[in-house]
Amino acid sequence: MSILAVSVSHRSTSMARLAALALDPATASKLAQTLVDSEHIDEAVVLSTCNRTELWVSVSRFHGGLDDAVLALSDLAGEPVEDLRAMARVFFDEGAVAHAFSLAAGLDSVVLGESQILGQVRGALVVCQEQGTVGTVLNALFQQAIRVGKRVQTETGVAGAGRSLVTAAYDLLVEAQGDLVDRRVLVVGAGAMAGLAARTAAAAGAHVTCVNRTLERAQRLADSVGGRAEPLSRLSAALDEADVVVTCTGARSLHLDAADFVGTPVTAAVDLALPADISADVTGLGILLVNLDLLVATRSETATPEVEAARELVRSEVRDFLGVRRAAAVAPTVVALRSMASQVVAAEMKRLDARVPGLDDHERDEVGRTMRRIADKLLHAPTVRVKELSADPDALDYAAALRELFALDPQAVAAVMSPETNV
Repeated sequence: MSILAVSVSHRSTSMARLAALALDPATASKLAQTLVDSEHIDEAVVLSTCNRTELWVSVSRFHGGLDDAVLALSDLAGEPVEDLRAMARVFFDEGAVAHAFSLAAGLDSVVLGESQILGQVRGALVVCQEQGTVGTVLNALFQQAIRVGKRVQTETGVAGAGRSLVTAAYDLLVEAQGDLVDRRVLVVGAGAMAGLAARTAAAAGAHVTCVNRTLERAQRLADSVGGRAEPLSRLSAALDEADVVVTCTGARSLHLDAADFVGTPVTAAVDLALPADISADVTGLGILLVNLDLLVATRSETATPEVEAARELVRSEVRDFLGVRRAAAVAPTVVALRSMASQVVAAEMKRLDARVPGLDDHERDEVGRTMRRIADKLLHAPTVRVKELSADPDALDYAAALRELFALDPQAVAAVMSPETNV
């Protein structure tokens, strides 16, 4: 089986187009199930964040799998298939592995090295594990991607200072208006991003108010930062008492425009939601708007020593993962070869019994052991060496060479790879 990734992100399209593809958790789960129910896809993981929607699938055929994946997303999002193809990046097999590792390491994010993506990758895997759309192929890929992401965070400086969309947005705000000390920050939402926004603002000396549709969640977040909570029904009143508004809901039902801010003391708005929570027309009131479009426009791709160290670590991990995968791919052929050798020994022992019927049990056992030792010794070095050579990314297809040289039955090799066993 091969791995295919279809990625629509800030790197391939605008935030406006990306917003149309944003998936809530229930819709992402539905899409994953639709994918595994299609003809050419066996496993699926769906990842949707504020700056990307990605489909990861294990496929039997590239083109069939790609068609199934794009069609499923098109049907769910209401986007034409050709438009999706134009705005998507497609990664296959080795490229998909490299993309998965870079993604988990934060090297494909709006903010290079941001750490939140690692939790989002882990969360997507857990959801798909629970609903049964993940098997051995994608589980191995994502488990290793998570380990690589952790290594990048702990062993390189790329994630220094807790880089995230939140910190990048606050940096732009502070650069334009000064620090947050004693400013009144209103955080709308209570998810992971909102939690980080509230904690970061409180740590910077701001007075935080948390608003959420569920008051209990807003209260828990407010209590954790020494702030106060309000229900969403009191959002207008809360705006009248805020200097800075931060929205992180991603809810299509929430939309604030200039009319909502008229007469309020708000001077800055940070919108990290997809789809956007705040209309761009608020800038006409003199309000500074820091949103995903601005963060993408001002992002830095500078290859600092920390970034290059992270990328080299990822490249090394990709090489190791692919080496193990290639070695595993040749294993069924090696097993089939050894099985064939055992069958040859058994046939020769049967022939010996017919030609020399007078052998006693001890003599017969000794001859059998000798023949098996000879077969094992003849096969040992070639089979060990073929596994080593197969780990080289530029290696020939040694599994195919073994099958050709020893005239191995393809069905025998396939039987080794089958999950079904006879007992």
